[in-house]
Amino acid sequence: MAPLQPPPPTPLAPALDPDEFREFELLRTVPYNHNTAKYVFRLPEGHATLLPVAACVLLKPAEEDEARAPKDNKGKPVVRPYTPISPSEKEGEVDFLIKKYDTGLFTPYLSTLQPGQKIAIKGPLPKHAWSANAFASVGLIAGGSGITPMYQLLTHSLSLPEDRTRFTLLFANVTARDILLKDELDRLQKEHPDRLKLVYILDKPDPAFTGPTGYVTKELLKEHLAGPELGEKVKVFVCGPPGQVSALAGKKQGMKQGALGGALKELGYSEDQVFKF
Repeated sequence: MAPLQPPPPTPLAPALDPDEFREFELLRTVPYNHNTAKYVFRLPEGHATLLPVAACVLLKPAEEDEARAPKDNKGKPVVRPYTPISPSEKEGEVDFLIKKYDTGLFTPYLSTLQPGQKIAIKGPLPKHAWSANAFASVGLIAGGSGITPMYQLLTHSLSLPEDRTRFTLLFANVTARDILLKDELDRLQKEHPDRLKLVYILDKPDPAFTGPTGYVTKELLKEHLAGPELGEKVKVFVCGPPGQVSALAGKKQGMKQGALGGALKELGYSEDQVFKF
């Protein structure tokens, strides 16, 4: 008699809904650095986010917290987009790495949540569909917490043996202690030296720092990114503070891309070659 085979694993179900907010309990908050923390929320058993690559979700206060929830200029609860850093197939949990802005509306509120309290999440909001080998060379330009969609894209692509896309990440921060996910990024580069090049840029470096300093300039882009002459085989993704995005690629219009501008346009890149997260 043949041995009994274990039943196949039950497929994970999506925990989120793109059309409505669902509430999830905070499991824990893990301090990351001086102004950033990892927030881990519980998903139902057998569920995962199952988000497309680099998709974001919307967060807002739960209904039970409406009385103290921050409001926008129309008196409605503030809603903010974030990209999880946990794998989309992670069962039972979703992780966000979120920087607190003392003058902001949402993150000071979020930082007060205690385990057991809830947040409302809606999504996914797909950003840019990813296909293995669609591009020969991809430039990623990130500032501060704008690293999160880039990290999701990198972890996905670099995990695919058939994907040969090469990436260059230009990651700008104020100081070394502001660099989010540095250990994880350094590990990815060590594991995939032929596919990932990292360039850290600091505005206020310590004496030991040997990389570029100041802002992300047109000269840095020209030095490190594949040129626009590669046509459809090159892509540049940008994510960071609005001022940085505007200077590099033109102002984004809400959730819409807005016209291409800034340093990338001056270097000859086309709107089809640039995407602003």
